[in-house]
Amino acid sequence: MDFGQCIGFIGGVGTVMHVFCMDLPHSDAPFVKAYPAETTEAFLDGHVSAFAFFGGVPLSILYDNTKLAVARILGDGQRARTRAFTELISHYLFRDRFGRPGKGNDKGKVEGLVKYTQRRFMTPLPHAASFDALNAALEARCLARQDEHSGRHEETIGERLLRDLAALRVLPAGPFEPCEKKPARVSSTALVRYRMNDYSVPATYAFRDVLVKGFVDRVLVVAGAEVIARSAGNRSFMIEENVARQPCGTLWASFIFIRGRGSARAVRLPPAPRTRSTVCRAPLRVGHG
Repeated sequence: MDFGQCIGFIGGVGTVMHVFCMDLPHSDAPFVKAYPAETTEAFLDGHVSAFAFFGGVPLSILYDNTKLAVARILGDGQRARTRAFTELISHYLFRDRFGRPGKGNDKGKVEGLVKYTQRRFMTPLPHAASFDALNAALEARCLARQDEHSGRHEETIGERLLRDLAALRVLPAGPFEPCEKKPARVSSTALVRYRMNDYSVPATYAFRDVLVKGFVDRVLVVAGAEVIARSAGNRSFMIEENVARQPCGTLWASFIFIRGRGSARAVRLPPAPRTRSTVCRAPLRVGHG
């Protein structure tokens, strides 16, 4: 699996999207899902969604040395996993394999899927009302891809996928929570800090230790077995609502300002490249984006 970056519009606002990509090497069957940031919760949620999409768990998965999975590389070349990645493996019981540091060609299959997604699924720039709407459209694209051929294979991707599915491990009976877990302490003013944001909890929990669970779409504050506060959205990654447009020659270049984890940067949104593949294909539009 791997993450790739794409540009699109969510609710009419330009944003850089981080796309989780996983494919099954024998059949080339793809699964892709877009997120606002490449975070621990997106990494975990991507796996959970991919396993549900394929209806099973691969026996092994090849990774690069992303810090979301690898805490450090030991002297003998072994990897010390992050706690979140260890919990994921313990739940789904697959074997992790890693490419050599700096050698992207070690996982050329999924690197190819990232490029395919950027060229085919996300070009021209996609427009969607929300990430949920965009991901529903991307899932439909992945399903449609199964009716196509890959490379010089005579069988379709879907026909070869049947052999992949027969080799998958059965999904566990219980669910897995795709979230980052961070211990925290409630302040004297009944606030809990998580990723530079303060979340309000009942005053009776002041000075108590709690556990913060950061999901892709929400944040939960847990004391013991009780959820004492929840947020409707994970605000660890925020996009400025204003989109500044400046002339660039005869074209208009869009700039978006992205802030997250205490930093800010401007990203220029280029116009969709005018290639044969983009001229013949309409932009991916979902809802009223």
